[in-house]
Amino acid sequence: MKKNVIIADSSELILKGLKSILQPFVENEIIFSLCFSDLNEQVKALKDIFLIIDYTSEGFSLDEIVEFKNKYPKVIVMAVTPYTNAQTIVQAIRAGIESHIKKECSVAEIKNAFKATLKGDKFFCDDIVKQMRNENINPKNIFFKSLDPSPVQLSKRELQIIQFIAEGYTNSQIAAIIYLSNHTVNTHRKNIMKKLGVNNTAGIVMYAVKTQMVSPNQFSFKKSNIY
Repeated sequence: MKKNVIIADSSELILKGLKSILQPFVENEIIFSLCFSDLNEQVKALKDIFLIIDYTSEGFSLDEIVEFKNKYPKVIVMAVTPYTNAQTIVQAIRAGIESHIKKECSVAEIKNAFKATLKGDKFFCDDIVKQMRNENINPKNIFFKSLDPSPVQLSKRELQIIQFIAEGYTNSQIAAIIYLSNHTVNTHRKNIMKKLGVNNTAGIVMYAVKTQMVSPNQFSFKKSNIY
């Protein structure tokens, strides 16, 4: 495979470890990137890029992943991170990451993820799938077209409530802030979900991230808020 593989991480140990595992699968020498400024320069000089990144690592962030994928949509991205909550993983996928595994994965699973993603498939390690299912998130639903924001008509009040929901506020907290009853806020929430074509709070938050109402690094998703 003649892809140009870049591993982006601030840890030299991780860089060398992943290279030793994956180099046999690619013809070109795997190169390293220690921060986003380095990565941008490398991408400008190369074609057919496969990026392996820990977006939680020092020098990288999800915000930059969004900008990066907008600028270089053809770059294939596989995330390899330490423990990350399910909602952050959803944000990462929405930002354009094709596959996501954990650094704790076995060598066999890392290889399988790499080979599957190279072929154009999406791969999530078993632990990540379990995390998302524990929070009632179906990984397959993350890519549904119903979350495309373009055809949705929302009122100013609905947009305001979406903002609060994405920032982790409960119905009662939102009601107190904007001087509405809990019942009215809940009605707005149900109407929002109907318009967006989603059935839980995760879908509302993903819409907020997708439309850049909130930063992918900004919101705090509380399990108690998930329907």
